[in-house]
Order: sequence, then C-alpha cells, then structure tokens
Amino acid sequence: MASEKSEPGLQDLRQEINRIDGDIVRLIDERARVVRQVGELKKHSGAPVFRPERENVVLKRAADASKELPAASVHAIFREILSSCRALEEKLRVAYLGPRGTFSEMAVLSRFGSAVRTEPCTNIPDAFRMAENRRADYAVVPIENSTQGTVSITFDQLLSTPLTIVGEVSVPVIHNLLTKNGTLEGIRRVAAHPQALAQCRGWLSEHLPGAELSSVSSNAEGARLASLDPATGAIAALRAADIYGLEAAAEGIQDWAGNRTRFLVLGHEATHRSSPPLRDKTTFEFSVRNKAGALFEVLELLAREHVSMTHLESRPARNGAWEYNFFVDVEGHIEDEPVRKALSAVKENSAIFKFLGSYPAAE
Repeated sequence: MASEKSEPGLQDLRQEINRIDGDIVRLIDERARVVRQVGELKKHSGAPVFRPERENVVLKRAADASKELPAASVHAIFREILSSCRALEEKLRVAYLGPRGTFSEMAVLSRFGSAVRTEPCTNIPDAFRMAENRRADYAVVPIENSTQGTVSITFDQLLSTPLTIVGEVSVPVIHNLLTKNGTLEGIRRVAAHPQALAQCRGWLSEHLPGAELSSVSSNAEGARLASLDPATGAIAALRAADIYGLEAAAEGIQDWAGNRTRFLVLGHEATHRSSPPLRDKTTFEFSVRNKAGALFEVLELLAREHVSMTHLESRPARNGAWEYNFFVDVEGHIEDEPVRKALSAVKENSAIFKFLGSYPAAE
C-alpha cells in the first residue's frame, strides 16, 4: 500500500486543512473575545446570559450558510461553540431528572451544549425546587412522550411554580440493548424503566423471550446494574453505554421508530419574540366557572383572534369539587398582538388564569 507521502497531492491537501483549522480556531477566539465584551454589557444591564431565541437565530443562520454539511451537523458544531462562549460569561447550572445517561440529560445537552454544570435530581419536583431556590439557573423536565402520553407530575408542578417556560426540547427516544460484552448471549434479565420496557415489548418478546423483565427507577440505573452483572442487559441510550462501560448488543429496539419526548426548559427571565421564520409557542393554564359551555366559550376567544391551539390538557383541580385545570399550548408569542389580546380575553373569562411562558418552539 502506498504511503500518504507518495499519494499525489495528498500532502498539499493536508497542509490546506491545517491552514483552515488554524483559521477556524482564530475566528472562534475572535468570537470569544466579542462574547466577553457582550458579557460585560449584560452585567451592567442585568440581561440573562442564556437567550434561546437569539441562539436559535445563530444556529439557523449557520445551517443556512453551509453548502457542504447537513443542518444537523452544523447545529451540533455551533451548539458547542455557543455553549463554550456562553460559559465565558457564566457557567450555567441546569437541573434535570437524573441520573446521568438518561434522556433528560440528553435534553439538557441538546439545548445548552456541554459547557454547563449539570445537576441531576432524584425526581421532577426536586428539579423544580433547585431552579426555584436558584441553586440552579434552569430546570429541564419532561412534559410528554409521543407514545406514553403526558407527564402528570410536571403539569401539577407548573400550577404552583414561579418559574416561566423559556424553551422546549424534543428528543428522539432511541432504545438500545446494552450488555457488558456487546452480545445477547447469556442474558437472563433486562433492567430498565417501566416505560422503556413497555416501548420495547415486541423486540424483547422476539429476541429475549425467556428473560426476566426488571423495572428500575431509570434506564441509567438499569445500565449501572448491567455493568455489574454479565447476565443483565439494560435498555438505555448509547450515552449510558459510554458512562457505564457497556456495549450495544442491539440498537433502535423500540417498537415505534417515531417515539419522542418533549421537555420544557424553565427559568426566571422571559424570552422575547423569535425572528421569522422561527416560530414561538405560548403556554397558559386556566379553569372555568361551573356552567354549561364554559370551556367552549373560553376556547372560542382564541379562534376570534385567529390564534391556533396546538395542545389541550386537563388535570384535576384537587379541590374535591370535580373541577379541572386546563393547560393550553398556542402558536405565537405573548408579544404578538393577537396572542396578547386572546390571552387577555381568556383571563377575563376564567375563574383562574396563569401565564406559563412564551418561548421558541422546538424545530
């Protein structure tokens, strides 16, 4: 086989790549210098370090400018540039439902990049409390799964929290069978969260029909157990394999390929309207007076302003009177005149009303 040195033109191309790499680092350093100046101005004005609506514009502009790489690749590169530059202003603390290696952690990294201080919590209310008490700057919590439905505890926490929704993240749920040796041989037990076991029931029945299915607190806990026992397999994300020293015996074993989980990003400062064509979403909660047609009358107020409702969820009010609180997602931002007018009318016609936030919609 010919060496690289003997390949015609290869060394010249290597030199060209080295030059380009140097230019990239120089430009990143230049960007970091300007970000430091922005950080100083923000300190004086009290502006938040994390501006999701601004970062989304940067990601889209970069993806649109690329002629060679797909948008997802450009997003991944620039997300880390944004994260590292943001950390020059302040290294943010983000609370989430732990432990490490879960889809919740993947949601944090997908929205904030890796240059943050992650704070895994034992349950969803603890993630809320960490952000509410400012022991974390933000909390990332699951709100719904495309196959298992809504996460009730998150809706219940939204009723009382002073936090506002500042963003959302949609994470594809790709389950993998992880083992110590990367094969199915000798696997007598599969440990995972009950939802993961349910979402992979068909594959497990076909490939591991005799295995004991063991429900544990999280997929990451299943991966930890699998790292201790060669007869135990775990259903988890590939990130858990890296953390716990496992290998993938089978990838993408979920029964439905389109499975996704939506997460909310909660913080203290409101976001501003996104620049078109990027879209916003607004979420609010209300309850209606006990009379015939009350819910229809409130929702009709949205239609009058041509505000499109994308999600409606009900939760018991827990007052013993068989009453319900309704959570609504609509398209648009509270800074948009139709949304502002519609929500003002809904508030006037509701027994209880709570604005939960306007934020950039997940692409």
